Amino acid sequence: MTEDNEQLLQQFFSETAQQTIADDGFTERVMQRLPLRANWFVRLWDGLCLLVAAILFIVYDGWQLLVDHVIGQFYTVVATSPSQVLLTVAAVVFGLLFVGVGEVLYAESVRRSWLR
Repeated sequence: MTEDNEQLLQQFFSETAQQTIADDGFTERVMQRLPLRANWFVRLWDGLCLLVAAILFIVYDGWQLLVDHVIGQFYTVVATSPSQVLLTVAAVVFGLLFVGVGEVLYAESVRRSWLR
């Protein structure tokens, strides 16, 4: 029963995906304008967030906190066994690889959706 429903849904969506609605180019015009209108707001928001982050970094003495943290991490690495260090490095590399592959796949899906 489930397979029949799945086949019916696939058939319905494959037929409706091929339909086009005549809108005299309205959709294309809207899609061309969207990134341009949103782009200035995104840049403004990014700039404001960066400015707030820089001010907070200066106010809370971020350089000293960063140096203290790096020195503490160095002493922790020196005090632990090499197998723990390798395991930590492997976990970080795997995490970065996992996130990187996800970002590449997402960017590719967005690129393909814009090409349609």
